[in-house]
Amino acid sequence: MAKLYFNYGTMNSSKTANALMTHFNYQEVGQRALLCKSEIDTRDGARIIQSRIGLKQECILLCELMEMPEEEIKTYHCIIVDEVQFATIEQINFLSDIVDFMDVPVVCYGLRADFQNQLFPGSERLIAIADTIREIKTVCWCGKKATCNARFHQKSIVRSGEQVLLGANDNYVALCRKHFKLGMLCPETVSGS
Repeated sequence: MAKLYFNYGTMNSSKTANALMTHFNYQEVGQRALLCKSEIDTRDGARIIQSRIGLKQECILLCELMEMPEEEIKTYHCIIVDEVQFATIEQINFLSDIVDFMDVPVVCYGLRADFQNQLFPGSERLIAIADTIREIKTVCWCGKKATCNARFHQKSIVRSGEQVLLGANDNYVALCRKHFKLGMLCPETVSGS
């Protein structure tokens, strides 16, 4: 019986690497897995999923998946979605339809919350309806579990702005809640404005 999975973590917790490894594992045993991502994520190219460690694979966009005929979707053994936090509620509902009515598992990877610790709409919907929710853990510079995605500019945490600003290590760092609250990007910094 197919399930809808939501694997979430902070920035730099290897979510994309996990998505690409899941895809590889299906292919290695001769099964068809389809990689897709939101059309919002264009950092590495419109139809490329790439991890920080260099793993890279072509994919389709969620909007294209939604236009795909049901019979074609059913030819896959698994649908793997990266950067799912950018998905719309309608897209998340469609992913659940793939599971419920086409009996194809859907494995999603993404952030739970933004740089202000507010849920992304796609993540919020997945938290509400996913069959299985799993945290992919990483650590803050202090060694505690990182739970916050801090956006920064010139060594200071940014506390306001648009929810979506595409970036990686050049704009974001994963912090524990305490150091997020204190505005400490590393042991020497304290900011909060």
